[in-house]
Amino acid sequence: MSITAERKQELIKEYATGEYDTGSPEVQIAILSERIRNLTDHLGTHKKDFHSRRGLLVLVGQRRRLLDYVKGKSQSRYEGLIKRLGLRR
Repeated sequence: MSITAERKQELIKEYATGEYDTGSPEVQIAILSERIRNLTDHLGTHKKDFHSRRGLLVLVGQRRRLLDYVKGKSQSRYEGLIKRLGLRR
């Protein structure tokens, strides 16, 4: 259900805005999106795992708040990010 350290480093490298960037909103949103995808796959198999379902809802809310933050700072960054991640919004 969690992501591996190697996959996390790939995401950081792909979405980083600078050389040592690990905490920008883009990187955080990319990592959260990966965790959400993994949890969604898990819940497809384990339909009655309600504790993980609640964790998924928390992650979705956190990603939503970060996306709103990016949208407030720069509309073009927001649109580019959701296009790269393949999000509906």
